[in-house]
Amino acid sequence: MRRWKSVAVVVALMMIIAACGDSGGSEEIATTDGATDTTEGSTDTTEASTDTTADSGASGDKVTVRWFIGLGAGGQPEQEAAQRQVVEEFNASQDEIELVIEIVENDVAYETLATQIASGNAPDIIGPVGRDGSNEYAGLYLDIEPLITSAGADTSMWEDAAIENQREPDGTLVGLPFASYPSALYYNRDLFDEAGLPYPPQEYGADGSATYGEGTEFEGPWDYDKVTEIAQILTVDGNGVDATDASFDRSNTVQWGFHWQWTTRIFQNGSYWGAGYPMADDGTADIPSIWEDEWNWWHDAIWDLGISPSQDQMDAVGDNVFQTGNLAMAATHLWYTCCIADPDNGITGDFWDLAVLPSHDGSVTANMHADTFRILSSTEHPEEAFATMYYLLTDAALPLLQAYGGAPADPGLTQDYLAGLDDRYPQGVNWQVALDGAAFADDPSHEATLPGWGEYKVRLGELESAILSDAALDVDAAIADTEADLTIIFEANAE
Repeated sequence: MRRWKSVAVVVALMMIIAACGDSGGSEEIATTDGATDTTEGSTDTTEASTDTTADSGASGDKVTVRWFIGLGAGGQPEQEAAQRQVVEEFNASQDEIELVIEIVENDVAYETLATQIASGNAPDIIGPVGRDGSNEYAGLYLDIEPLITSAGADTSMWEDAAIENQREPDGTLVGLPFASYPSALYYNRDLFDEAGLPYPPQEYGADGSATYGEGTEFEGPWDYDKVTEIAQILTVDGNGVDATDASFDRSNTVQWGFHWQWTTRIFQNGSYWGAGYPMADDGTADIPSIWEDEWNWWHDAIWDLGISPSQDQMDAVGDNVFQTGNLAMAATHLWYTCCIADPDNGITGDFWDLAVLPSHDGSVTANMHADTFRILSSTEHPEEAFATMYYLLTDAALPLLQAYGGAPADPGLTQDYLAGLDDRYPQGVNWQVALDGAAFADDPSHEATLPGWGEYKVRLGELESAILSDAALDVDAAIADTEADLTIIFEANAE
């Protein structure tokens, strides 16, 4: 595979965007003392972050280590509380390092961090972050292998293969295993009961296949055709008419059958039908045909069948559709456990369970996410940053994993981790379903690195927006235009 240009190009582009794109919006940088600075525009926010860090920084001879959160999980209120508790306990546990956190909303975190890096004001640690977030800053991470050796850090709790998975193509080790987020199908028991439908299956066969509704009139292979069939029964309008009826009023839908819950990014939901890599060996764009098939199916699911919500419908009910109780099935990751229950607003989240993902053309693909923490190579305190990161990965791992909804990379934490999830969702969720899905992880990953990663996501985001918003969209023509643009992006960012 050809090498591509340094992330410095992306940083430069993002700096231009930050300087020229003042939309009057605001960002929040949360600090360890609970104060929040809200400023206009990314550049001002970065400056506020610097001031806040100084105010909350080291006292006496303590070294300040800054922990940047926002590229992945960490922004939900219950997650923030857990993170602040970890910071408080770490700072109380020793007298050499003062850990401060900067929590930035996900939709501006990439731009904010790029601005900090380019201005020489980079944090020390970033995370939790997965491949997606990491791809934006490839080449800017510290090789921690020498620090593991010099610190005598114990890594025996992690499998060697999991550690090696954190190694970059150039041989540097930039992280250690922390959390994995296998995917599964979340389903609403109440809605299935109301419709008199069997629950989706909860056990994968040896090849991933499963059967739906054994011994009932609905019996058949558990695939996306079956999902489409039962999703129509589970999609209902305001008059109580379901989507199998010719009189169903899609414009008055009050309950949907299926949705890609917070996984609507089309390079992700496309790979639920089959893993692939959207770049050919010659560096041109080559979108996998199976992704194109899924994008056509998704557009039909929204606009022809009405079983999945459009952008306007999500705008009306909120993007957390499954939490409302008005969505029967949602394909997403284990990290979504963060956000179903909302006790402060009377949402107990006790109506759901997990099922296996459907197959497509006889194969099951259960997309996988994985998070860790990374140290930027610009840190002035590598030893202290590593000691802090190691604490997050070990002593603080369990409370953070429970807050983020990630399965532990350390098998010794799994039992306690699942017990914590049971406390949050006492209805009896079959967590094994999600753990079993790891055997069918997408390979190559839908987050595999590509040249011009940020531009790639933006361009696919435009296609995603069109699918969600344009009933008359010629999907195949839109895909062809997208592919041509991606070729330009890939070639412009390749060396």
